[in-house]
Amino acid sequence: MSDQIKFIVDSLNKEPFRKNYNLITFDSLEPMQLLQVLSDVLAEIDPKQLVDIREEMPEQTAKRMLNLLGILKYKASGNATDMSTFRQGLVIGSKPVIYPVLHWLLQRPNELKKRAYLARFLIKLEVPTEFLQDETVADTNKQYEELMETFKTLHKEYEQLKTSGYSTAEIRKDISAMEEEKDQLIKRVEHLKKRVETAQNHQWMIKIAWQLRVEKEREEYLAQQKQEQKNQLFHAVQRLQRVQNQLKGMRQTAADAKPESLMKRLEAEIKFNLYMVTEKFPKEIENKKKELHFLQKVVSEPAMGHSDLLELESKINEVNTEVNQLIEKKVMRNEPIEGKLSLYRQQASIISHKKEAKAEELQEAKEKLASLEREASVKRNQTREFDGTEVLKGDEFKQYVNKLRSKSTVFKKKRQIIAELKAEFGLLQRTEELLKQRHENIQRQLETMEEKRGVSGYSYTQEELERVSALKSEVDEMKGRTLDDMSEMELTQEYDEKKSQYDSCAAGLESNRSKLEQEVRRLREECLQEESRYHYTNCMIKNLEVQLRRATDEMKAYISSDQQEKRKAIREQYTKNIAEQENLGKKLREKQKVVRESHGPNMKQAKMWRDLEQLMECKKLCFLKQQSQTSIGQVIQEGGEDRLIL
Repeated sequence: MSDQIKFIVDSLNKEPFRKNYNLITFDSLEPMQLLQVLSDVLAEIDPKQLVDIREEMPEQTAKRMLNLLGILKYKASGNATDMSTFRQGLVIGSKPVIYPVLHWLLQRPNELKKRAYLARFLIKLEVPTEFLQDETVADTNKQYEELMETFKTLHKEYEQLKTSGYSTAEIRKDISAMEEEKDQLIKRVEHLKKRVETAQNHQWMIKIAWQLRVEKEREEYLAQQKQEQKNQLFHAVQRLQRVQNQLKGMRQTAADAKPESLMKRLEAEIKFNLYMVTEKFPKEIENKKKELHFLQKVVSEPAMGHSDLLELESKINEVNTEVNQLIEKKVMRNEPIEGKLSLYRQQASIISHKKEAKAEELQEAKEKLASLEREASVKRNQTREFDGTEVLKGDEFKQYVNKLRSKSTVFKKKRQIIAELKAEFGLLQRTEELLKQRHENIQRQLETMEEKRGVSGYSYTQEELERVSALKSEVDEMKGRTLDDMSEMELTQEYDEKKSQYDSCAAGLESNRSKLEQEVRRLREECLQEESRYHYTNCMIKNLEVQLRRATDEMKAYISSDQQEKRKAIREQYTKNIAEQENLGKKLREKQKVVRESHGPNMKQAKMWRDLEQLMECKKLCFLKQQSQTSIGQVIQEGGEDRLIL
């Protein structure tokens, strides 16, 4: 397990994640943070998985991750119990579940990226059999499968071309072929010059051709200017419509709104603008100034070489290792990494970041709302200009959406066909150029041979005859194509009629399906309610059965003739307890009576003892006073002088 965590931490610290974890910080991640790490790794494999899980429900997160892991063919334990444990662990962010998934994903990122890319095109869309009975749906499904097989073959060819590099000999061969083509083109240009020089007024013709080219270039330039002016006019019209819509909206809000709502809205806007001006914009300006100062400092310093970069990278790695070691030492000594104030600072920074993010989201939402309103107004005006109708609603909109879906599928097919035709056209064009070059070489050889044999012009006459016959065949083919187009127009009309019938039928089936889904949802809810009621009733029945069984056992024990069995009855036990408590109460009442009777004499005797104690204390004090007076001293008189002897 430690090797597994070490591999995960090393992989996450590298590109493209650059998490800067160590074993302790990674192992101390909370479940939500661990799930976010797993989501980031999955997003590196499939960019559609780039989601902040704090903005997503746990069920949606688990479903999204399980779908991608299923596509990537991740195999957890085999039985159903382990699979349910795996799903539950994935929902709560359990380490024993997520660590093996991260280890498996980080071992083979390139292979999994390729598998996720191919899954977008190779996961077959299952169509119900009842829908395949329709010819259009069946043909579409067949084309879909054919396109899937075509994609497989093209991807295989792409992989083969990717792995098989071009050799130096092939490149030299291509270069020599291109040089030969260049020589042939130079010879062809010289040949054309010789042919033109024999004609009369060739200088005048060259001048006219040059003027024609200049005028064409001028025509292209004027067309480009015309297109730019059209774009400017279109943007000006859009700006005018946007301003008119804003004016109309402001007039409507001024006419419909109350003063209180206007004041609240203005106060909210003032608070938002005040926050943007006093907090957000100054921070951004300060960050930009710091970035500018840093960039100026970088520009002012001399250019760094590869050795300097390696030295800086080594210093950065040393500092990172020292920081990680200090963090590990603090964690091992059970010392907090930060004080109590750091928690409040962290919370304050989180709240400020959230506030900034929400402000940015609000600003983006306002801009997006304004742009959407502008687009909606433009689309409405365009719709009115095109056909004079309003926006579709309800079933008409569903029918319109179905038509758009069918047309989009047809468009995608046609676009695929056009791409294939373009590729084939490029190949055929290149082939045509090579054949023309070969034909010119053969033609020159043929002319030289005709001149040698004395039959010059024979090939030209034969070409004219072939050209006339080719023109006749083209005319015949054009006639046949015209007939085919006429028949195809009839088929197109019939196809449009059938397609409209199909769209109306599909819209009806869609509405019926939505009604049936609502009914099924309602019936499922009723079924769940009945099941809960059924389980509650079963629990109540089981409780009543237990109570009835206890009552039956009690009745049997009470009626039984066996004294030992009878003593086990609850009634007997309660009767015995009641009798004991009654005896205890009787004894306590007798004791209370004795205490009440002896309370007065006892209190009188206690008072007498307290008086006696006070009397004895008084005698003691008097005795001590008398004793101190007798021991003061005696007065002795000698020779008319008084002396005090102590």
